[in-house]
Amino acid sequence: MLFRRRQPEIFWDRARLWLWPRVSFHRSFLYFKKRVLRLHATPHAIAAGFAAGVLASFTPFIGFHFLLAFAIAYMVGGNMASAAIGTAVGNPLTFPFIWALTFECGSGILYGRGDLGSAHSVGWALREMDVSAIWEPLLKPMLVGGIPIGLLAAGLSYWIIHLGVGRFQTRRAARLARLKLKRAKSAITG
Repeated sequence: MLFRRRQPEIFWDRARLWLWPRVSFHRSFLYFKKRVLRLHATPHAIAAGFAAGVLASFTPFIGFHFLLAFAIAYMVGGNMASAAIGTAVGNPLTFPFIWALTFECGSGILYGRGDLGSAHSVGWALREMDVSAIWEPLLKPMLVGGIPIGLLAAGLSYWIIHLGVGRFQTRRAARLARLKLKRAKSAITG
């Protein structure tokens, strides 16, 4: 094959790289930052899409984050690609913190306390894939707690992304205008 490794990577190396990148998390962060900044849309559309992805990441519906982010982005006039990138806020490193925070907040709102109930019954329901049995003790508090925390995180991310994209696009337009002027001058004199 054209782009195959000479020595195939073993499973443990791939797993380690998935959990801890070879270069660093900083490089991954820069990659996502560049992807968001270079999208061709208004700052509002990019920021609204990203915020929709962030909001979707705070819901307990793991397999549906992309669909939920796209639906929210559509409703608020956000960019779909930016919404997909925004769902990266919810990842294997952040999910334990997000879930704990949303569960505690939701339990506090609903019941005034953070009680998981019988851990045995929740474990049984998860093994049996019985959603109705885990709705009341687990999913309902996570959903109720995820809404205010997700809205707060989405609002903060909207503000940061809108500000950053607006500045980036303004500087980029000025740089391209200077380059166009410079080319026009050289074409006239050249």
